[in-house]
Amino acid sequence: MTTYDFDTPVDRHGTWCTQWDYVEDRFGVAGLLPFTISDMDFETAPEVLAALRGRLEHGVLGYSRWRHADFLHAVTDWFARRYDAEIAALSVAYAPSVLYQAGALIDLWSAPGDGVVVHTPAYDAFPRLIAARGRELRGCALDDWAEFERLIALADTSVLLLCSPHNPTGRVWSETELDRMAALCARHGVAVISDEIHADLAHRPFSTWVRHAGGPGRWAVVTSASKSFNIPALTGSYGVIGDPASLDAYLTRVKDADGLSSPAVLGLVGHIAAYRSGGPWLDELREYVHGNLRLVADQLNTSFPVLAWRPPEAGYLAWIDLRPLGVDDGALQRELTEHEKVAIMPGTTYGAPGFVRLNVGCPRTKAEAGVRALVSALERLTG
Repeated sequence: MTTYDFDTPVDRHGTWCTQWDYVEDRFGVAGLLPFTISDMDFETAPEVLAALRGRLEHGVLGYSRWRHADFLHAVTDWFARRYDAEIAALSVAYAPSVLYQAGALIDLWSAPGDGVVVHTPAYDAFPRLIAARGRELRGCALDDWAEFERLIALADTSVLLLCSPHNPTGRVWSETELDRMAALCARHGVAVISDEIHADLAHRPFSTWVRHAGGPGRWAVVTSASKSFNIPALTGSYGVIGDPASLDAYLTRVKDADGLSSPAVLGLVGHIAAYRSGGPWLDELREYVHGNLRLVADQLNTSFPVLAWRPPEAGYLAWIDLRPLGVDDGALQRELTEHEKVAIMPGTTYGAPGFVRLNVGCPRTKAEAGVRALVSALERLTG
């Protein structure tokens, strides 16, 4: 029996919503039903909403701080309960966003011109983040360990920017794989930044980099409750930084160089409430979105058995390999936008022609509409 309602649609139009109000920016057509940017169409946990309302009712929204027991212990207790991972509270650092922190750590642990290794296909913000800092992106296919070791061993490779679980594929790295990455990076003096913003949405047990890095060193986990509890508009994230000197340098940058000493207080409230009270909601959410993903698998594989598509191990993003069908990417996008009136992310956004990424973090009726539109477009192109 479920406690929370994920079936009732919420109208997001007119809320300055990136996915709904600005779909024309990316797809060139207004009014499309969107399955795009990775946020969900669900209200966040009622426990989080209650905490936010309570803070607003106080009425004073002055400067705040994040380095206090309420925030730090909410984070460390969450890691202990969910991942059996022990984190020192004083190794936790606040950041306005995961990408901000990843960028600051790339600046700290590398020099212009250095290489940053990223698994491909890659989350589309990673190439921009790396290029904007004058570093060189060194892409490596997910299972190409020979290439991974070659790139890590290059003298001017300074950082592994790991996406764990991986976006866009939803891949959850195994214990053995994480151990292997940790050992290779340690051997060659390569720092590791592990973006784990999708970790809470894994559909099987997940272990963070904290459990593989072996104590102090140049590694960091950067993450947030924003993805799992659907609160990115509150802003706010945090990191766990293994090396005390790097933590001090990072905090100096945040507070002094970038003037970000006062966090968004509602972001803090949202994180604390999510981690203290939101576990049951998150557990039901994961089951619900996995049901959506099973729906995608059933519909796709019934219509196109050759795809043999399986749900990802983490998240609500269906990463679908359409190459067995031989359809043209441009033709498919035209069918989807002009005839089906839906927006589905093309794999080319992530450097992977022949794929699409379908966001089913939404009520089941919307997920049904999305996969139905995709199937219809594919049937016309392959018929």
